[in-house]
Amino acid sequence: MFSPSQQDVRRFFCQVYAKQLQGPLVDPLETLAAEWINRHPEYHAVLANEEDALQRDFDDTTGNPFLHLSMHLSISEQCSIDQPRGIRQAVELLAAKRPDLHSAHHEVMECLGTMLWESQRSGQPPDGQTYIDAVQRRATQD
Repeated sequence: MFSPSQQDVRRFFCQVYAKQLQGPLVDPLETLAAEWINRHPEYHAVLANEEDALQRDFDDTTGNPFLHLSMHLSISEQCSIDQPRGIRQAVELLAAKRPDLHSAHHEVMECLGTMLWESQRSGQPPDGQTYIDAVQRRATQD
């Protein structure tokens, strides 16, 4: 199981940003990460300075670009393998009701964050079905 450190995650996104400025990416994960980086130009200055990014403290008031991009990447990966089972369809339903996939992802992030928080609070494993149900509820609310 791959368990990157905070530094590993920050380094990964900074290096993907630098690589894409130099030319096309070949690694599929890097290509996917670059797509989400491109949708967040407000993070480019942070990503352009790897040394600063590795040292900087991000808090809830300023937002954490690495957490945000990691969540986009996680949701994309979840959908690609449909894990937890049903997440792909739930995200597709939500995206169909929103202006674009990016907007839908931001709503899915809230559901994912809640699921992870509940898991940590209760000491129980993450509840994938509750997560999917929360995404589906958002798709049916208008």
